[in-house]
Amino acid sequence: MPEAATRTDTPAERGRFPLHLQMLAGFAIGLASGLAVNLLAGGAPWVDTVTTYVTGPIGQVFLRLLFMLVLPLLFAALVTGVAEMGDLAALKRVGARTLGYTFLLSGISVVLGLVVVHLIRPGEGVDPAQARALLQQASGGAAAIVAQGRESPGALDQILAIVPSNVVKAAADNDILAVMVFALAIGIGVVVTGKDKVQPFLDAVDGLLEVTMTLIGLVIRLAPIAVACFMFNLTAAFGVDILVRLGWYMATVLGALLVQLLVVYSAAVWFVAGRSPLAFFRGVQEAMVMAFSTASSNATLPTSLRVAEQQLKLPRKVSRFVLTIGATANQNGTAIFEGVTVLFLAQFFGVELGWGQQAMVMFVCILGGIGTAGVPAGSLPVIALILGTVGVPPAAIGLVLGVDRFLDMCRTMLNVTGDLAIATMVAGRPADQPG
Repeated sequence: MPEAATRTDTPAERGRFPLHLQMLAGFAIGLASGLAVNLLAGGAPWVDTVTTYVTGPIGQVFLRLLFMLVLPLLFAALVTGVAEMGDLAALKRVGARTLGYTFLLSGISVVLGLVVVHLIRPGEGVDPAQARALLQQASGGAAAIVAQGRESPGALDQILAIVPSNVVKAAADNDILAVMVFALAIGIGVVVTGKDKVQPFLDAVDGLLEVTMTLIGLVIRLAPIAVACFMFNLTAAFGVDILVRLGWYMATVLGALLVQLLVVYSAAVWFVAGRSPLAFFRGVQEAMVMAFSTASSNATLPTSLRVAEQQLKLPRKVSRFVLTIGATANQNGTAIFEGVTVLFLAQFFGVELGWGQQAMVMFVCILGGIGTAGVPAGSLPVIALILGTVGVPPAAIGLVLGVDRFLDMCRTMLNVTGDLAIATMVAGRPADQPG
């Protein structure tokens, strides 16, 4: 068992300022300083210089360091997780539970989003003049997202691309799903071959996992600084004005996310796993803060793995399998965001969607939540495609670009919490968990 994945904090480490509180402090500092700069020097050339050449690069370097290590971590964690299942029957059982709970929670999330958007109807409360101004300001970014959506391969090509013909090329292209399929295949091969015959290989993969976790632990120490930079960039550029102008839309998204987080996940871990919701949320708070700060499920994966084993005490083979797959395949927050955004923009443009169209939107959002890349703003091209399908101008995605970064942070936090909830559900009640 790798030391990096299982060690506990020493008394000296426990006495330090906890990392998640450091990140919260960085968040508060960045938020306050950004709002102050926006209020006192909004639009000044030096503000753009600072965000472009100082705080922006600092945040990007932090994310790049994490992304550099995520791919080898995902490969090693998934291979060892599958290998530790011991036999194909156990793998089938855990895989079926993971898939079933993923579709269940994703379906609930999309239905919840559609219900909330029908109750609040945020698209009917937006001032058209302000919306046109926002759309004009973001036309460049919207055009790029629409073009990206049009260049995306068709459904059949996307399904075929999941199985890589060249895993090295897939890794170079950062195709996470294809690398996951390759890692699953290697893990299954280890199980079928027998661990005793491939022990040197498993030792090497285990060593890769330990080295990667150690390096990520060093990188994570920079998180409070990076968080402060992220928040400074967001608030220095937009202040609170854009949040006010799209307030009802944001309230709808955040309300649906909050219900999914506090009600659905609490009920899931309580009824399925027999866990106290308070204990669950207390255990995953560090992963939630990291997800909120980075807006990336993949970048949060190392923290999620550590939290699952050290705080939630989940079996290692379950947490590694479920969380590495969930970082890409379980995106409840993304599914909610996509559904609410499509209906919000349809309401604004006066496009009435029938029940059949809404069912189609719900189905696509469930699939989009499963297949969307776990990186910042990964869901925007999917939304652009859905808008074109239901008769709403795809360029309307520009309306929400100004607040997308903040909402991306919120939905990523829900995505990561959902991954940990499913891992807890798959592990089952403590008395039933394997050793």
